[in-house]
Amino acid sequence: MSSEEHLSPRAVDTQFLVRRSMTKGYELFSLLTPPVYIAFILARKGRAHFSANRFLRAAWVGGAAGCATGGALEYVRCANSTETTIGSRHLRNAYDAASLRADDHSTIGSLLFAVLTPALLWKRANVVNLILGGAGIGSSIGLVTHHTRNLMGDTPPIVKVPELPVPS
Repeated sequence: MSSEEHLSPRAVDTQFLVRRSMTKGYELFSLLTPPVYIAFILARKGRAHFSANRFLRAAWVGGAAGCATGGALEYVRCANSTETTIGSRHLRNAYDAASLRADDHSTIGSLLFAVLTPALLWKRANVVNLILGGAGIGSSIGLVTHHTRNLMGDTPPIVKVPELPVPS
């Protein structure tokens, strides 16, 4: 028997929403961290202090911070919401094709760059920073690819969300 058999519907919905927010937080912070880090280093310390190792470390640490922040904020939001609200948000997010496609592009980019970055920059950074930082950079590139496809007119289909019966 697994422990998931004993979870209430609210707990299942909360777990789904927290995982989704952790993914979205990782994607957002992976997108924002590299340009912010580059601007900070160049403005404060100059070009001499910029290195591939530090850049890749900032990319994956930023993504990890986004993951933790997104999960914590969503958990607090779910803790202060009603069961009906959480259930409807779970259903709405499960049928959001644009969000699912963004997650797919981000995952593909992460996997691709986690492999390509070590191949290209092997001697320039620590192995952990190469793999995890490459995944963070790839996640942001995948997210940019998704939004570029949307701007070019290749939008995902809109799926009608089924209505939940409200128990009386």
